[in-house]
Amino acid sequence: MARVLVVCTGNVCRSPIAEGMLRAAFVERLGDEAPDVVSAGTMGWEGSGADPSSIAAAAERGVDISGHVARALSTVDVRSADLVLAMSSEHANAVVRGEPEAAPRTFTLKELVRLLEALPDPTGQDLRSRVGAAHAVRTEGFDGNPHDLDVADPLGMPLQSFRAVAWELEAWCGRLADGLVGRAPARALPGPEVE
Repeated sequence: MARVLVVCTGNVCRSPIAEGMLRAAFVERLGDEAPDVVSAGTMGWEGSGADPSSIAAAAERGVDISGHVARALSTVDVRSADLVLAMSSEHANAVVRGEPEAAPRTFTLKELVRLLEALPDPTGQDLRSRVGAAHAVRTEGFDGNPHDLDVADPLGMPLQSFRAVAWELEAWCGRLADGLVGRAPARALPGPEVE
């Protein structure tokens, strides 16, 4: 099973929300075949729960992260991940500094979405192949929008800021799942009631 590692700073705000959103997006598309999604922080607040505002904002979007426990990023995490998904370029750079061989599979969320959207439909490809193809596009010089790579850190901000981040992450994680594994199956619309 493929493994996706989501990385932010403390592993209490952005990465727990993104982990929950991405897991939900994969399950919607792949069910039991969904990749494993975990998260950690470059300065992880080991053992802490997710920020209460992160929990509330994610819950408003239908994702429960109330059981999250923060972890510090480890070498084992990075080496075992097929994809390292950073919430900012700062986090991506920290991962690659610590594990240079992870560079071809380390991206910011927004960077990877833009790279995948420059590729053909993922039909018939697995997650590892898609990550490799995105890296190939990146090395060819595609830079997407280098001025919009990061998801803002809401730590210490009011709940409304966490809501904005959760909304943004839901949209980007949905696009990421589409680019990695394909679109979610269409939902059947309720039909008229038959008596």
